Amino acid sequence: MPVSSLIFTPEQATIGTRPLGYPDYFAYTLIVCKALGVFAIALPSVPSKLKEWAYAGLTFNLIFATISHVCVDKNIGFILMPLVVLGILMVSYVYNPKRFAHS
Repeated sequence: MPVSSLIFTPEQATIGTRPLGYPDYFAYTLIVCKALGVFAIALPSVPSKLKEWAYAGLTFNLIFATISHVCVDKNIGFILMPLVVLGILMVSYVYNPKRFAHS
């Protein structure tokens, strides 16, 4: 979600979590945590241990998003999307060249 959407139309931030029964503040927490995780993975100066935690956090997020969609709305498109993103995250983890580096 672009930052401009959060600034000018903040009601858009809760479009995905409100139908699942989560409170509004949960969506904002997810946005911040996902952004921090992506920065930790993308920036080369971040220690590998922190990158591992970022991968783990994003993985848990996507698994629980899938479970939420299975339990609440049962829409196959909403169920598959987190799994597709999880697949991309797994490929990123496997092919990360600094995965085995100790820093």
